Amino acid sequence: MQIHDLIGVGFGPSNIALAIALDEKRHQGQFVDALFIEKQPGFVWHKNMLLDNAHMQISFIKDLATLRNPSSRFTFLNYLHEKQRLQDFVNLKTFFPSRHEFNDYLGWAAAQFEDRCAYGEAVFEVVPEMRGTEVQMLRVRSRDAVGAVRERLARNLVVSVGGMPNVPTRFQPFQDDARVFHSSGYLAAIARHPKAERIAIVGAGQSAAEIFMDLQSHPNKPEVDLIMRARSIKPSDDSPFVNEIFNADFTDFVFNRSGPERTELLEEFWHTNYAAPDLELIQQIFNVFYRQRVAGVARHAFLRRHEISTVRATPDGIHLSLHDLNTNQRRNKAYDAVILATGYRRDSHKTLLNPLASYLGDFTVDRNYRLQGTPELKSGIFLQGACEMSHGLSDTLLSVTAIRSDEIGQALLNTQPRTTQTYAAGRSPYVATVL
Repeated sequence: MQIHDLIGVGFGPSNIALAIALDEKRHQGQFVDALFIEKQPGFVWHKNMLLDNAHMQISFIKDLATLRNPSSRFTFLNYLHEKQRLQDFVNLKTFFPSRHEFNDYLGWAAAQFEDRCAYGEAVFEVVPEMRGTEVQMLRVRSRDAVGAVRERLARNLVVSVGGMPNVPTRFQPFQDDARVFHSSGYLAAIARHPKAERIAIVGAGQSAAEIFMDLQSHPNKPEVDLIMRARSIKPSDDSPFVNEIFNADFTDFVFNRSGPERTELLEEFWHTNYAAPDLELIQQIFNVFYRQRVAGVARHAFLRRHEISTVRATPDGIHLSLHDLNTNQRRNKAYDAVILATGYRRDSHKTLLNPLASYLGDFTVDRNYRLQGTPELKSGIFLQGACEMSHGLSDTLLSVTAIRSDEIGQALLNTQPRTTQTYAAGRSPYVATVL
């Protein structure tokens, strides 16, 4: 069985950026035998939120490589150059490409590493490979589309599985009901309800706002209620001084604070990343409701300061008991579909690594995103996108992806003994044997 220096779980933007960083280190004479395992059959990024009019909330300069190496061939600008669209993009006079275009950029980058990624396999477990009392390696177990289990050995692991849909407690008993679904599955799910006339969107963030605008122009012209506990939709603060919290060097500042200070920072800047749509999008929503007032037709409703107290499913709809916190009145409404734009959880790595839990303590990470294990754990386990509490709000965003990938790559090279037998045999250090 081939032993890889590194196995990466997931091949989304974070691990693509890591593959790029390792590739560029390879050209500098530093080799890491890396294999990535991705559960999807091919690359796609948030495929069910690729709405026609959606654009990035982050500058294209914060791509997979630019902030680490502006001369990299994997920058967004080089992607535009190779696609022969660079001059036309310049004429758009924007830093914020469409989400469709950025997805195409990510797919273009991922395609250059297809020989280093095993697609269509879901990693479900990582178990210790013991040598005496020490965990010398990790056995990574994955399952393909037909249920076949594969095992691979790695000296190090990088877990980059993204967020899992956050389903509020009241809706958890209805996760098998096709009429209740998370925003992460929006396009596929709404296509199964082409005749839905009454739709509820629960949430106050960018996804909720984008879905509302998509549905209000839907050919079926459904009635859409936007339900949230907040008093209003608050715009994201992208002013220059506030945006400094997403700079790579701010990661050091956050990491070096005490626990209470980190919590205070996260609370202070929470609305820069959560429940904070673009101002332009908020203005569009306001315009929709204003036009309704002009026309005297209340097709949609903005139910602010409303809590959902109970949920009930019947053949004629999903019934929500709504409590108006402003008036203290209660009422029931039935919907043909309920969309949960309620964010994501970032703790699924703990389930994946559960067989190693006795070596990982409280899952604390060091500055280079490596889990701090017991002395018996010799393998390095790194997390991408699950370190917000220790590294700051930028951790789940593209803002630090390029820099973080370099930090993890360098940590691997600094701590991992190099092996040469694969290279001496004349094989590429990146050729990954699928076992």
